[in-house]
Amino acid sequence: MERKKWKGNLLLLLTALIWGAAFVAQSAGVEQNGPFTFNGIRLLLGGIVLIPCIVLFDKMRHVRLGWRNAGKDLWLGGTLCGLALFAGSTLQQFGLQYTTAGKAGFITALYVIFVPLCRLFVGKRPGKLLWGSVVLAAIGMYLLCMDGSFSLSKGDVLVLLGAFGFTAHILIIDHFSQKVDGVRMSCLQFLVAGTLSVVCMFLFETPSVPAILSAGVPILYAGILSCGVAYTLQVLAQKDTDPTVASLIMCLESVFAVLFGWLLLGEALSAKEMLGCLMMFVAIVMAQFA
Repeated sequence: MERKKWKGNLLLLLTALIWGAAFVAQSAGVEQNGPFTFNGIRLLLGGIVLIPCIVLFDKMRHVRLGWRNAGKDLWLGGTLCGLALFAGSTLQQFGLQYTTAGKAGFITALYVIFVPLCRLFVGKRPGKLLWGSVVLAAIGMYLLCMDGSFSLSKGDVLVLLGAFGFTAHILIIDHFSQKVDGVRMSCLQFLVAGTLSVVCMFLFETPSVPAILSAGVPILYAGILSCGVAYTLQVLAQKDTDPTVASLIMCLESVFAVLFGWLLLGEALSAKEMLGCLMMFVAIVMAQFA
């Protein structure tokens, strides 16, 4: 069991790494396309690339688990995950139009606090060491992302609501991941979230083929790696990981985003940001022994 726990945590760390590297791709992609357009295409792409993976995995396991025989838990879990993912990613993307990336990064990562708070309502109380990790991670995220005074603008409120969407996403996965095939549920969530985004794209935006093609590389990265690979790793890994620990590990996305900005874009890290990174890593190490 301990081996499975560490394996799950390593998969979540890889998930955070992929999401952190996707920051540049997502920033570039939405420069030419609206939030619904970018999210719709990348989410549908994430679902489509998983379909052949499902067929391959079934052959490797010598099973024939058709979609019709998958059971109501898969359809319910995948649909709820898709709705939560659609809400979180949409609110976050719109919020970024009215607030800074630093504030958005910190506010989104507040799911690291919201997850254990929500679990209190179902009688699951994290230990003191885990609570200490949560607090340390929140302080580290503040040092890493915040610049200047903290005040809630329209964009901040939208991103904060998006953080609740990501919180719900983590908790829904925690509930259903033990009951269903993880890759199928991941595929279904992308198809649900992507379809909703595409409908909104045609209702509220004017998609342009040249604009979409000009953002081809960012969309492919965000769709195949950030969605298809990373979110699927999240679903599979959470089978063996406490959701509070999972949220702590995944919020390292912001740390990796800063590091990739430093390595690939030449963005300098201040002493405050370096301290924030250090505190985040210490929080993750503490959580492993909670």
